[in-house]
Amino acid sequence: MSRIGKTPITIPEGVTVNFEKHKISVTGPKGSLEAEIRPEISARIEEGELFFEIRRNSKNSSAFWGLTRALVNNMILGVVEGYEKKMELVGVGYRLKLDNPTQLTFAIGYSHPVVFKLPEGIEVELEDDKTFTVKGIDKQLVGQVAANIRKIRKPEPYKGKGIKYADEIIKRKPGKAGAV
Repeated sequence: MSRIGKTPITIPEGVTVNFEKHKISVTGPKGSLEAEIRPEISARIEEGELFFEIRRNSKNSSAFWGLTRALVNNMILGVVEGYEKKMELVGVGYRLKLDNPTQLTFAIGYSHPVVFKLPEGIEVELEDDKTFTVKGIDKQLVGQVAANIRKIRKPEPYKGKGIKYADEIIKRKPGKAGAV
């Protein structure tokens, strides 16, 4: 039995939730999101709360029950508040420039600038040329874009140079011990 699946989701003011067979769409002040739900799970709205139930039992139906509830809750939070990931560039001469709203240019120690195109629904806010925030309404897309940006130049363990999440702790290794 899923403890997460049992708990109802309170639908905030200004958010509409619609069902069509195995599709659920959530519309709010920041935009709208759609997702497909598994055929084992059904949803219903009662008194401003969204409930999920198992339609037919299978081996993994309780896992899908909790998963579906969590994904729809993330969609509702996304259209109301949105999601963001703070990131930093660490390294001498490492810089970031926002060419236009859909394109970032990194100068991160390679012989050429690295251009990163942002997908639709994602925006980047620069605090300075080394700190930036990836924002959007889709939690999965924000996390994937942040991971793809980090993958351009992962932080290395000796000096910590690279692109990292703001709350990430880089485990440092000692350098050479030197000649004895």
